[in-house]
Amino acid sequence: MKPHTVSPCSSPRLRLREGSGGPPNPRRLVVVIVSAALRRKGVLLVVPLIYAVVMMVLLGCWDLKSVPVSVGVAVLRRPPPGAVYKSPQVFKNLWPFMLADVNHSNALQTAWNSKGTPRWNPCVSKSLSQTELPKSTGFLIIEANGGLNQQRLSICDAVAVAGLLNATLVIPIFHLNSVWRDSSKFGDIFDEEYFIDTLRNHVRVVKELPEDILQRFDNNISNIINMRAKALSTKTYYLQKVLPKLLELGAVRIAPFSNRLALSVPSNVQRLRCLTNYEALRFSEPIRGLAENLVDRMVKNSSHSSGKYVSVHLRFEEDMVAFSCCTYDGGMEEKHEMDNARERSWRGKFRRPGRIISPEANRMDGKCPLTPLEVGMMLRGMGFGNSTPVYVASGQIYNAEKYMAPLRQLFPLLETKETLASADELAPFKGHSSRLAALDYTVCTYSEVFVTTQGGNFPHFLTGHRRYLNGGHSKTIKPDKRNLVLSLDNPSIRSNFLSMFQTVLQKISSILTISMIPKCRWDKFKRNMQEMLHQSDSKGSVLRKPNTSIYTFPMPDCMCPQEA
Repeated sequence: MKPHTVSPCSSPRLRLREGSGGPPNPRRLVVVIVSAALRRKGVLLVVPLIYAVVMMVLLGCWDLKSVPVSVGVAVLRRPPPGAVYKSPQVFKNLWPFMLADVNHSNALQTAWNSKGTPRWNPCVSKSLSQTELPKSTGFLIIEANGGLNQQRLSICDAVAVAGLLNATLVIPIFHLNSVWRDSSKFGDIFDEEYFIDTLRNHVRVVKELPEDILQRFDNNISNIINMRAKALSTKTYYLQKVLPKLLELGAVRIAPFSNRLALSVPSNVQRLRCLTNYEALRFSEPIRGLAENLVDRMVKNSSHSSGKYVSVHLRFEEDMVAFSCCTYDGGMEEKHEMDNARERSWRGKFRRPGRIISPEANRMDGKCPLTPLEVGMMLRGMGFGNSTPVYVASGQIYNAEKYMAPLRQLFPLLETKETLASADELAPFKGHSSRLAALDYTVCTYSEVFVTTQGGNFPHFLTGHRRYLNGGHSKTIKPDKRNLVLSLDNPSIRSNFLSMFQTVLQKISSILTISMIPKCRWDKFKRNMQEMLHQSDSKGSVLRKPNTSIYTFPMPDCMCPQEA
């Protein structure tokens, strides 16, 4: 099909082309329009033209829904809005507007509105009974699996179960996870002595099973009965099924032990979870020492913003991208890499008969990990300028050279643990994902703003921890990704036809010394992002509801309203 062409005007005075081809000459067109306006007979021509131009400009502010494109009798399928990753094209078109926008709000100082929000203080230690511990019913052995915060979850729940059963907890064993591949033991990540001492008035904890108990099982822990509790088991299960075996045998084992205790349990059990998570689980001295140095360096680098900085938990590692089954802009090479990554880690899980994978549906449903570029555009739209200090917490970013470049372009003051610490400082942590995650966890804990991009245990625990430390407010941006992908859907911003008329109108505007071209698309994007920031602020202080996690919502179980 031949492209549609516009025949040139018959009058030489209104000819818009220089020669037989090429784009319209805006300068020549301006001269023609202004000259016509100076002639009385030209008014009838100029008024409709200017009206048409203004209407075209205003169209740039409207949100037109995507419609099928007709070609003859056939209809070409156009993906629904938000279904396809178009962010690089959108960024290319919005970048000039971002550079020109010097009126952004000081979001780092004004992100959180504390007016009218009651302040909460930690009070878990006061709420727990300080009476003498009853006789131990036996030894509880659990095996924590997963990454740092899944291990943390297992430890806190294990203390709660031990308190419920009046059992003595053996320091948890860490399972060598096939994905995380970290051989660290409890004492490599957490301060064992501090953990035992903090809990001493509430739950007995020992470093290892006593020799006489171990001999009952031929000195082999594997011979101890494994109760294999179901996920989210209730208080009743532990009292009716586990306790009798504990009293009979002197020791029981529960492995694996992840999410094995119900979310809703009695208040005294909840408080044991809180005490463990927020007070007893202190990182080991090597982690704590370097993490505190990283925080100090971030604060020093943020001196122009009163020591405040933004932290971002960026879940764009290869395994995360592969598991999400989302597609980006890497073409067949990306597809091949993701297929290999899925097979390496999950061995056929994604190739089972009947399994349907829809990247478009995943993206529209907000299930795709945000790229560094999308996080950067979101933050700029929220009013965080290019002088905002940003710390990125992550593992190894997929195709980092390509995907991190635009985020650094948007935020030049960007740091990671690798840029803040020397190679020698990080050397003891290399190959230990949980220890590295502990460094990120600490730097994120003390940021003014925390941005979560993909869910998981890290942001769930960190959001709750920040509420515990910040008077009940999480100071966390949790983007509505379903709406975000819609805001990032239109790569055109302006059509070529509209662009031509806007260029003409800009020329006229400069002559008349007035501004007639609103930056419609960028302004609307900013409004959407600032509304998203407001929503995060309004949901920052939330009380725990039944069947929600106390690790994310520590109020009111772990915190009390501040007295006036």
